Amino acid sequence: MAIVKINPIQIAGRWQSGISLDLHTTSSTPVGYNEYGHMQFDTVRPEIAELLYRLKNRGDRDAAGPIIETAANFLAPYRDRFDSIVPVPPSHQRALQPVIVLAEGIGAQLGVPVLSCITTTRPTTQLKNVTDPEERKKQVDGLYQVDATQTRGRSILLFDDLFRSGTTMNAITDQLLGPGQAAVVRALTITKTRSNH
Repeated sequence: MAIVKINPIQIAGRWQSGISLDLHTTSSTPVGYNEYGHMQFDTVRPEIAELLYRLKNRGDRDAAGPIIETAANFLAPYRDRFDSIVPVPPSHQRALQPVIVLAEGIGAQLGVPVLSCITTTRPTTQLKNVTDPEERKKQVDGLYQVDATQTRGRSILLFDDLFRSGTTMNAITDQLLGPGQAAVVRALTITKTRSNH
Protein backbone atom coordinates (compact mmCIF):
# COMPACT_ATOMS: atom_id res chain seq x y z
CA MET A 1 0.00 0.00 0.00
CA ALA A 2 1.14 3.50 -0.69
CA ILE A 3 0.62 6.52 1.50
CA VAL A 4 -0.14 9.53 -0.67
CA LYS A 5 1.05 13.06 -0.05
CA ILE A 6 -1.58 15.24 1.64
CA ASN A 7 -1.99 18.87 2.61
CA PRO A 8 -4.15 18.89 5.82
CA ILE A 9 -6.46 21.89 6.24
CA GLN A 10 -8.42 22.85 9.35
CA ILE A 11 -12.20 22.79 9.04
CA ALA A 12 -14.30 24.81 11.46
CA GLY A 13 -17.63 23.75 12.88
CA ARG A 14 -19.39 22.81 16.10
CA TRP A 15 -16.91 19.97 16.67
CA GLN A 16 -13.88 20.47 18.92
CA SER A 17 -11.34 20.18 16.11
CA GLY A 18 -11.54 19.19 12.47
CA ILE A 19 -9.21 18.40 9.59
CA SER A 20 -9.64 17.78 5.91
CA LEU A 21 -6.73 15.84 4.41
CA ASP A 22 -6.57 17.95 1.23
CA LEU A 23 -8.50 20.10 -1.23
CA HIS A 24 -11.13 18.48 -3.46
CA THR A 25 -9.75 20.18 -6.58
CA THR A 26 -6.70 22.35 -7.22
CA SER A 27 -8.16 23.96 -10.34
CA SER A 28 -11.04 23.51 -12.74
CA THR A 29 -10.84 25.09 -16.19
CA PRO A 30 -13.86 25.18 -18.56
CA VAL A 31 -12.94 23.50 -21.85
CA GLY A 32 -16.19 23.77 -23.79
CA TYR A 33 -19.57 22.08 -24.13
CA ASN A 34 -20.17 18.41 -24.83
CA GLU A 35 -22.79 17.09 -27.29
CA TYR A 36 -25.50 17.42 -24.58
CA GLY A 37 -24.78 21.10 -23.98
CA HIS A 38 -23.06 20.53 -20.60
CA MET A 39 -19.91 22.52 -19.86
CA GLN A 40 -16.88 20.23 -19.53
CA PHE A 41 -13.97 21.01 -17.23
CA ASP A 42 -10.33 20.11 -17.13
CA THR A 43 -10.08 19.44 -13.40
CA VAL A 44 -6.83 19.08 -11.54
CA ARG A 45 -7.10 17.24 -8.21
CA PRO A 46 -4.62 16.49 -5.42
CA GLU A 47 -3.59 12.81 -5.39
CA ILE A 48 -5.95 11.76 -2.58
CA ALA A 49 -8.85 13.65 -4.23
CA GLU A 50 -8.18 11.84 -7.51
CA LEU A 51 -8.38 8.51 -5.64
CA LEU A 52 -11.63 9.61 -3.99
CA TYR A 53 -13.04 10.61 -7.39
CA ARG A 54 -12.20 7.16 -8.77
CA LEU A 55 -13.81 5.46 -5.77
CA LYS A 56 -16.99 7.58 -5.82
CA ASN A 57 -17.56 8.21 -9.50
CA ARG A 58 -16.05 5.14 -11.09
CA GLY A 59 -16.75 2.55 -8.39
CA ASP A 60 -13.01 1.77 -8.37
CA ARG A 61 -12.54 -0.21 -5.14
CA ASP A 62 -8.75 -0.28 -5.58
CA ALA A 63 -8.69 3.47 -4.95
CA ALA A 64 -9.96 2.93 -1.37
CA GLY A 65 -6.74 1.24 -0.14
CA PRO A 66 -4.34 4.20 -0.41
CA ILE A 67 -7.01 6.59 1.00
CA ILE A 68 -7.55 4.33 4.03
CA GLU A 69 -3.81 3.86 4.50
CA THR A 70 -3.13 7.61 4.30
CA ALA A 71 -6.00 8.59 6.63
CA ALA A 72 -5.07 5.92 9.20
CA ASN A 73 -1.42 7.02 9.06
CA PHE A 74 -2.49 10.65 9.60
CA LEU A 75 -4.78 9.72 12.52
CA ALA A 76 -2.40 7.31 14.29
CA PRO A 77 -0.67 9.98 16.45
CA TYR A 78 -4.12 11.22 17.63
CA ARG A 79 -5.50 7.74 18.29
CA ASP A 80 -6.00 8.44 22.02
CA ARG A 81 -8.36 11.36 21.26
CA PHE A 82 -11.24 9.25 19.92
CA ASP A 83 -12.70 5.85 20.78
CA SER A 84 -15.13 5.46 17.88
CA ILE A 85 -15.71 6.59 14.30
CA VAL A 86 -19.15 7.76 13.16
CA PRO A 87 -19.60 8.00 9.37
CA VAL A 88 -22.02 10.56 7.94
CA PRO A 89 -24.94 8.61 6.40
CA PRO A 90 -24.77 8.58 2.56
CA SER A 91 -27.12 11.06 0.88
CA HIS A 92 -28.01 8.70 -1.96
CA GLN A 93 -27.89 5.02 -2.73
CA ARG A 94 -24.83 3.65 -4.49
CA ALA A 95 -23.78 0.04 -4.97
CA LEU A 96 -20.56 1.03 -3.22
CA GLN A 97 -20.87 3.58 -0.39
CA PRO A 98 -17.49 5.38 -0.27
CA VAL A 99 -17.97 6.90 3.20
CA ILE A 100 -18.83 3.52 4.73
CA VAL A 101 -16.04 1.66 2.89
CA LEU A 102 -13.47 4.27 4.00
CA ALA A 103 -14.74 4.56 7.61
CA GLU A 104 -14.69 0.78 8.06
CA GLY A 105 -11.22 0.53 6.51
CA ILE A 106 -9.82 3.30 8.73
CA GLY A 107 -11.52 1.78 11.79
CA ALA A 108 -10.04 -1.64 11.02
CA GLN A 109 -6.52 -0.20 10.56
CA LEU A 110 -6.67 1.72 13.85
CA GLY A 111 -8.63 -0.86 15.82
CA VAL A 112 -11.50 1.58 16.42
CA PRO A 113 -15.18 0.59 16.24
CA VAL A 114 -17.27 2.22 13.50
CA LEU A 115 -20.72 3.09 14.83
CA SER A 116 -23.73 3.24 12.50
CA CYS A 117 -25.62 5.27 15.07
CA ILE A 118 -26.95 8.10 12.87
CA THR A 119 -30.15 7.56 10.91
CA THR A 120 -32.19 9.88 8.73
CA THR A 121 -35.83 10.62 9.50
CA ARG A 122 -36.76 11.10 5.84
CA PRO A 123 -35.25 10.69 2.37
CA THR A 124 -32.45 13.19 1.79
CA THR A 125 -31.65 15.38 -1.15
CA GLN A 126 -28.05 15.93 -2.11
CA LEU A 127 -27.07 19.19 -0.46
CA LYS A 128 -24.38 19.84 -3.05
CA ASN A 129 -27.15 21.04 -5.39
CA VAL A 130 -28.50 23.52 -2.81
CA THR A 131 -26.42 26.71 -2.65
CA ASP A 132 -28.55 28.95 -0.38
CA PRO A 133 -27.25 28.56 3.24
CA GLU A 134 -30.73 29.05 4.74
CA GLU A 135 -32.23 26.45 2.41
CA ARG A 136 -29.41 24.03 3.28
CA LYS A 137 -30.16 24.51 6.97
CA LYS A 138 -33.85 23.85 6.37
CA GLN A 139 -33.00 20.66 4.47
CA VAL A 140 -31.11 19.18 7.46
CA ASP A 141 -33.44 20.47 10.18
CA GLY A 142 -34.67 17.42 12.11
CA LEU A 143 -33.18 15.13 9.46
CA TYR A 144 -30.76 13.21 11.66
CA GLN A 145 -31.32 11.20 14.79
CA VAL A 146 -28.82 9.41 16.96
CA ASP A 147 -28.89 6.15 18.89
CA ALA A 148 -27.61 7.45 22.25
CA THR A 149 -27.03 3.92 23.60
CA GLN A 150 -24.06 3.76 21.19
CA THR A 151 -22.69 7.29 21.69
CA ARG A 152 -23.22 8.23 25.36
CA GLY A 153 -19.92 9.34 26.92
CA ARG A 154 -17.87 8.50 23.83
CA SER A 155 -15.12 10.51 22.14
CA ILE A 156 -16.23 10.48 18.53
CA LEU A 157 -14.46 11.06 15.25
CA LEU A 158 -17.16 12.18 12.81
CA PHE A 159 -16.12 11.13 9.30
CA ASP A 160 -17.18 12.19 5.81
CA ASP A 161 -15.53 12.06 2.40
CA LEU A 162 -16.12 15.70 1.41
CA PHE A 163 -16.43 18.95 3.38
CA ARG A 164 -18.32 21.72 1.58
CA SER A 165 -20.20 24.07 3.93
CA GLY A 166 -20.33 21.88 7.03
CA THR A 167 -24.15 22.02 7.21
CA THR A 168 -24.58 18.24 7.43
CA MET A 169 -21.65 17.64 9.78
CA ASN A 170 -22.76 20.48 12.10
CA ALA A 171 -26.32 19.06 12.24
CA ILE A 172 -24.94 15.61 13.13
CA THR A 173 -22.50 17.07 15.70
CA ASP A 174 -25.45 18.79 17.41
CA GLN A 175 -27.24 15.43 17.58
CA LEU A 176 -24.17 13.62 18.92
CA LEU A 177 -23.44 16.20 21.63
CA GLY A 178 -27.11 16.82 22.47
CA PRO A 179 -29.41 13.77 22.48
CA GLY A 180 -26.42 11.47 21.80
CA GLN A 181 -24.62 12.66 24.97
CA ALA A 182 -21.19 12.17 23.38
CA ALA A 183 -18.28 13.47 25.45
CA VAL A 184 -16.54 15.09 22.51
CA VAL A 185 -16.78 15.22 18.70
CA ARG A 186 -13.86 15.75 16.35
CA ALA A 187 -14.16 15.75 12.56
CA LEU A 188 -12.20 14.32 9.64
CA THR A 189 -12.94 14.52 5.93
CA ILE A 190 -10.84 13.28 3.04
CA THR A 191 -11.24 16.44 0.94
CA LYS A 192 -12.65 19.95 1.16
CA THR A 193 -14.01 22.18 -1.60
CA ARG A 194 -12.21 25.44 -2.34
CA SER A 195 -15.39 27.45 -1.71
CA ASN A 196 -18.22 26.70 0.71
CA HIS A 197 -21.02 26.53 -1.88
